[in-house]
Amino acid sequence: MSMDTGALLLGTRKGAWVLGADTWRRSWTISEPMFLGHIAHHVVLDPRDGRTLLMAASTGHLGPTVFRSYDLGETWTEARRPPAFAANDRLERALRAVFWLTPGHADEAGVWYAGGSPQGMFRSDDGGDTWEPLSGWNDHPDWERWAEWPDEGTPDGSMLHSVNIDPRDPAHLYIGLSGGGVFETTDGGTDWKPLNAGSVATFLPDPEPEFGHDPHCVRLHPQRPDRLYQQNHCGIYRMDRPDGRWVRIGDNMPPDVGDIGFPIELHPRDPDTAWVFPMDGTDVWPRTSPDGRPAVYVTRDAGESWARCDNGLPVPAWFTVKRQAMTVDDADPVGVYFGTTSGEVWASTDEGATWDCIAQHLPEIYSVEFAAASAPAS
Repeated sequence: MSMDTGALLLGTRKGAWVLGADTWRRSWTISEPMFLGHIAHHVVLDPRDGRTLLMAASTGHLGPTVFRSYDLGETWTEARRPPAFAANDRLERALRAVFWLTPGHADEAGVWYAGGSPQGMFRSDDGGDTWEPLSGWNDHPDWERWAEWPDEGTPDGSMLHSVNIDPRDPAHLYIGLSGGGVFETTDGGTDWKPLNAGSVATFLPDPEPEFGHDPHCVRLHPQRPDRLYQQNHCGIYRMDRPDGRWVRIGDNMPPDVGDIGFPIELHPRDPDTAWVFPMDGTDVWPRTSPDGRPAVYVTRDAGESWARCDNGLPVPAWFTVKRQAMTVDDADPVGVYFGTTSGEVWASTDEGATWDCIAQHLPEIYSVEFAAASAPAS
C-alpha cells in the first residue's frame, strides 16, 4: 500500500495492517493483513529513510522476534539475530516478547532500540538485522532492584517501553519500566539512574520511592527536548529539565474522570499541547472509559487545564486503549488517532474536536503509529 500521504501502522493480537488516507484524510483504505494470526506488538517506520518498516512480533515457533521490510510492507525478512538476553545471562532471563521499537538518533542511520519483557533493552546497528543486548542496562548491578524480577506484578508481565532519545545527543536516553519507573542515561547506556522524584506509587508501602513506579507511557517533545510528559499508573506528569522532578498536571483533570490511563501523545510542534485517553482506575481497575463515556482530553497550556474531546464518540462505550495505541500525525491541523482493544480505530483530523471511526472489526489493537509520507532513501 502506498504511503504517499502518510498512513497508520496497526499492530494487533492477530496480525498487522496499514491504514492509508487520501490527501484530505477523509477516506481511509485498509490493507490486507500481514502475519495474520501472529502477535504484532509494534510496527514502526524508520523516519530516516521513509521506507523501512520494523515489526516487533511473536510468531509461533519463532517466539519473540523482529521482522524488517524495505518496501513498505510488501515483503518481510526476519532479523538474522533477533533480540535476546546474553547466552550466559547471570539471571537466566528468557525474552518473552519484543514489546517496543524506537529508531535511533537522526545522525545514527541503522541504529534501533528495542524494549522487551522481562525488562531487557537491545540495540541494532544494522537496521534491525542483528541485535545485541545492551549490557549497560541488562547487566546493571541495580537491575534486580529496579526491575520487577522475579516477581512480576504487572498484569501482562513486566516490560521496558518508551525509549526516548534526546535529539541533541544520541547518548542521552530515557526509558520507562512497567513496573520500575523512569530511568535516564547520558553515556549511551553504560550507566543509568532513576528519574522518578515527584511521581507517586500509591500501590507501594512508601508512596514516594526512588524507583518502583509504573509509568505507562513517557514522551519527550522533539522541539523542546528538555520537556517530558508521562501517563503513569498514578497520574499524568510533566517534567522540565534541568529540574529532575515530575509535576502532577493530572490534578487539573475533572475529578469525576481522573488522570489514569495508558497513552499520552504530544503535538509535534507545540510543546504545551498533549492528548490523553483517561480510563477508569477506581476499585478493581476496569481500564475502560469512565462511566462508559469515552473521551480524549487535550491540554494546550502544558497541563494547567484540560478540555474534553468526545464529539462523535459513542455512548455508552467501554473502550480500552493500550499505551502504544494512540498517535498523532504531522499535519496542520494535527490528526489524532487511537485504537481500541475491541478492534476499532478512531480518527480526528481537527486535533480532537470531532471523531470518526475509520476501521472496525479488527483484532485487539496493540499499537497505532503514524508513518509520514514516504521519501526517497538518502
